[in-house]
Amino acid sequence: MLEVRNIDVHYGAIAALREVSLKVAEGTIATLIGGNGAGKTTTLRAISGMVRPSRGQIFYEGKDITGIPPHRLLGRGLAHCPEGRMVFANLTVRENLRMGAFLQRDRAVIAREEEFVFGLFPRLEERESQLAGTLSGGEQQMLAISRALMGQPRCLLLDEPSLGIAPLLVRTIFEKIVELNRVRKLTILLVEQSAHRALEISHDGYVLETGRILLADRAEALRNNEKVRDAYLGA
Repeated sequence: MLEVRNIDVHYGAIAALREVSLKVAEGTIATLIGGNGAGKTTTLRAISGMVRPSRGQIFYEGKDITGIPPHRLLGRGLAHCPEGRMVFANLTVRENLRMGAFLQRDRAVIAREEEFVFGLFPRLEERESQLAGTLSGGEQQMLAISRALMGQPRCLLLDEPSLGIAPLLVRTIFEKIVELNRVRKLTILLVEQSAHRALEISHDGYVLETGRILLADRAEALRNNEKVRDAYLGA
């Protein structure tokens, strides 16, 4: 479903990514792990059109999408849930969800998607009239994921969903990621600081180091790789 071919990304004179290549098969979860500053977030930003690669190509469903802006990619079924949640703090939960459905004109479809995300995260329905800025970190993460789902994506780029939230809610978030993949057949490219947890729920994994792909393998093989365990899994 998604293929990145030898992309470079520069911020001025600084090379953030160098010859990065990866593939995400339809209906699977793939995870990108690596240390801070390795280029994980930049990889997702390049795929979703937020930054333009200086070299290389990105393909989605077999078509070259390199440099296409994010709103057009959302219309094609590719959504990005960014690091830091970035909810609209002065809008209510329901208003945030409606923002995620801005390309949808059919009210019945919007209502159906709202019903789905409220079923996925019942806590959001309890707080549907509450300002998003007053939610806990975990609730904001639920809202950020739900807002992305309102665009009816077939592929979701998910950046650091566990960052800064309570351990109990982290478990809930990861359970829902697995559920979305299993029930909705949603293809997911996951960037996650908790490498062990991410590899547990993923089919495939990539290790990114200083802007380059260091290792690519099945997630189970990476969990059992001694170098990966020592560097990223705390074993």
